[in-house]
Amino acid sequence: MNTIHYIVLALFIVLGIVILAGKGDFLIAGYNTAGKEKRDKINIKRLRLLIAILLFMSGVLMPFLALEPMGSIAYAVIIMVSSFIVVYLANTWAMKK
Repeated sequence: MNTIHYIVLALFIVLGIVILAGKGDFLIAGYNTAGKEKRDKINIKRLRLLIAILLFMSGVLMPFLALEPMGSIAYAVIIMVSSFIVVYLANTWAMKK
């Protein structure tokens, strides 16, 4: 693995920590541009947790994308499926009742 893979890994881990700490809400796409009314309907703690998990998982899997062609396809599929799950949960579980 190249140095760039470790840089991406570190960046994703740091961004996940920043979001979990509550200092990176402006980095969450959609939440950043939502109006006050829409933001009030979102449970931000749950949304932060979902985004941080996705960042951690993507960061850990990202260096494996460079290993071998068939392995990289499997890791890419895992990241895509995880992203779809996070989008679904962000629109259901992370919403206030």
